Amino acid sequence: MNAPTSTFDAKEGPVIVPQPGEPNTLGRDELRRMDAYWRAANYLSVGQIYLYDNPLLREPLTLAHVKPLVVGHWGTTPGQNFIYVHLNRVIKKHDLDMIYVAGPGHGGPAIVGNVYLEGTWSEVYPNVTQDEAGLQKLFKQFSFPGGISSHVAPSTPGSIHEGGELGYSLSHAFGAAFDNPALIVACIVGDGEAETGPLATAWQSNKFLDPITDGAVLPILHLNGYKISNPTVLARIEHDELEQFFRGCGWTPLFVEGDDPETMHQLMAAAMETAVEEIGRIQHHARTTNDPGRPRWPMIVLRSPKGWTGPKVVDGLQIEGTFRSHQVPIIVDAAHPSHVKLLEAWMKSYSAEELFDANGRLIEELADLAPKGNRRMGANPHANGGILLHDLRMPDFRAHAVTVPSPGAVVGQDTLILGKFLRDVVALNQQQRNFRIFGPDETLSNLLGAVFEDTSRQWDAGMEANDEFLAPDGRVLDSMLSEHQCEGWLEGYLLTGRHGLFNSYEAFIRIVDSMFSQHAKWLKVTLELPWRRKIASLNYLLASHVWQQDHNGFTHQDPGFLDHVINKKADIVRVYLPPDANCLLSVFDHCLRSRHYVNVVVAGKHPLPQWLSMSAAVLHCTEGIGIWQWASNDQHGEPDVVMACCGDTPTLEVLAAVSILRKHLPDVKIRVVNVVDLMRLQPCAEHPHGLSEEDYDSLFTKDKPIIFGFHGYPSLVLGMTYRRTNRNLHVRGYKEEGTITTAFDMRVQNDLDRFHLVQDVVDHLPDLGSAGTYLKQLMRDKLIEHKLYIDLHGEDLPEIRDWKWGDAA
Repeated sequence: MNAPTSTFDAKEGPVIVPQPGEPNTLGRDELRRMDAYWRAANYLSVGQIYLYDNPLLREPLTLAHVKPLVVGHWGTTPGQNFIYVHLNRVIKKHDLDMIYVAGPGHGGPAIVGNVYLEGTWSEVYPNVTQDEAGLQKLFKQFSFPGGISSHVAPSTPGSIHEGGELGYSLSHAFGAAFDNPALIVACIVGDGEAETGPLATAWQSNKFLDPITDGAVLPILHLNGYKISNPTVLARIEHDELEQFFRGCGWTPLFVEGDDPETMHQLMAAAMETAVEEIGRIQHHARTTNDPGRPRWPMIVLRSPKGWTGPKVVDGLQIEGTFRSHQVPIIVDAAHPSHVKLLEAWMKSYSAEELFDANGRLIEELADLAPKGNRRMGANPHANGGILLHDLRMPDFRAHAVTVPSPGAVVGQDTLILGKFLRDVVALNQQQRNFRIFGPDETLSNLLGAVFEDTSRQWDAGMEANDEFLAPDGRVLDSMLSEHQCEGWLEGYLLTGRHGLFNSYEAFIRIVDSMFSQHAKWLKVTLELPWRRKIASLNYLLASHVWQQDHNGFTHQDPGFLDHVINKKADIVRVYLPPDANCLLSVFDHCLRSRHYVNVVVAGKHPLPQWLSMSAAVLHCTEGIGIWQWASNDQHGEPDVVMACCGDTPTLEVLAAVSILRKHLPDVKIRVVNVVDLMRLQPCAEHPHGLSEEDYDSLFTKDKPIIFGFHGYPSLVLGMTYRRTNRNLHVRGYKEEGTITTAFDMRVQNDLDRFHLVQDVVDHLPDLGSAGTYLKQLMRDKLIEHKLYIDLHGEDLPEIRDWKWGDAA
């Protein structure tokens, strides 16, 4: 095969031009050694899937040498081994800073084996030595109790992406490349994975990559033709259609297709050279001419057989090149004793005796093919981002304090105020280039627009005269209407040692429920690995929340992300519902400084009363929960009722209810408890932020009725507190009632309004007698009055709109 060269067209991007008569990219000796290295990686992969002992087959293979339960995925593995050895070659030749993202993450044997061959695995896990005993441990640990998983897990050095759940590899790769101008992220995309929505959208991420300030992503689409038991779409369309698809997405695809190893090595080496050369050419052009114009970045399409080099036929069925090679291609157990010989013949086909010395160590001429030190993909610091993590330079959040002369005396828009604080965070970290804001076109809607006083939206596609805040380089990535991409970009950014936040409408953060779960699992596992350094927290700001979607209606009303989050490990998740702007500032300052958590902050953008001065807010947020003495009247004895609230809107309605109660039932002793840190409700044995039984009882009493206004689904609070002594708990929250209506009517429909809350108190204080009866009648009258008024006028009653703390019905 003759190596193609390339030219660069400033408008169209790199154009591949075949040059007839040029010599093959690989010389005979280099080809021989690279193929031997690939055989070694394939041998280690098969050994990991099958072998319990006898790692170098120095005695005849028996069933006793095979694991009792064989688990793994072979189909993608040889292709990934092939890619890895070729990436090693260009890293070493061009001294590249490169990491490897394995989209088909279930091909764990490939990455584990290659990280072992390059020496990184034994440095991280010294008990897995570079000899026969180490090979035995390497093989046995794979998909074995007490060992490692079959995926490219957090335990795998060099990994920032597990891939157990498909679809996010390319998003993670771009996140890693942002603000890393020297880094190339090689992203292997499985053809099954390419059918997922997030991955299909991620091809558009090249419209957001600045060739001047960012690194590069080299996608390598691995077309091996099959998923678990079905063909893949991209493998079954015509070549021209496939090429046109990628060109239409703005890429220049380089095709490597075939099954003959020698030919494929030459093709892949040439494609790698072309891709690396074009990346360098693109970046050199952009950085020397200051031209941020969007290039057509190269990518590679590798079409090779699924289960390449594996068994071709087993029990009369074709295996190699079919879906049957996806997982374990040969069943080896007591029910299939003849298969032991098939496995032995397969493994011996790699000629391990030519690859490993007498001690079981990779021979020197092959070991020399791998890069050295931190240039090894398994040892690259970017794949252990905590090593590179620097603290953010933080402004004083108190500079943005809302002046609150008395509780509820002023009105403010919480996220509007937060936006000015985030603007200052952006400004202080412009030079470090280690902080970004992500979101699906909701930054302005969530009232964070102040950030655009200091930065822009990063955007490398075309621009028109009426566009706002677009530039090739910016700290905000919110011009892609895809929650999946924003989440994936942010995760990749955090995993490689930077900081950021994701702002979203509360209802639509549910789109990334599963991505959050995977990241939380990653954090949980890495916390248990001493060599993995802590990374910056994943921060969610959920604005435009359920109680402020009266104008958009039922589809935009869903607080269920909170229920999803609190089920994750207590060491990882934190949930905050600040009641006002000063609390929001204090909470977010804490979140941006934190490490290795998922912080979920729910905040509103509509004008609401401001309750606490900044000094009071800091104390309250530090404690996470507390009695609001200024709203309570039980200072000289036990309360008759505890009115609790969590979230800005429930806080408003609970305080309004308290105001009514204190006017009409002045002898009733009321304690108001506000919750900022939701996890404080859990027992301390369940969560590190949880209250002890004594502290919980001191706030909520052991037996008095608790009327709790909650931002989300009532069952969440009930589930968090079911072990507490005081079971006299009655929670009002969202109960799936909503439409396009007024803000207050949303609360009425869900029984979270002040009038329903007052009735709840009366119902749970039976000794009130006729005073309670008359008050309850008044509240029912108010609800009818409210309904008639909004139906006629289309807005809430003046007494609702203009209410201030201390007013009453």
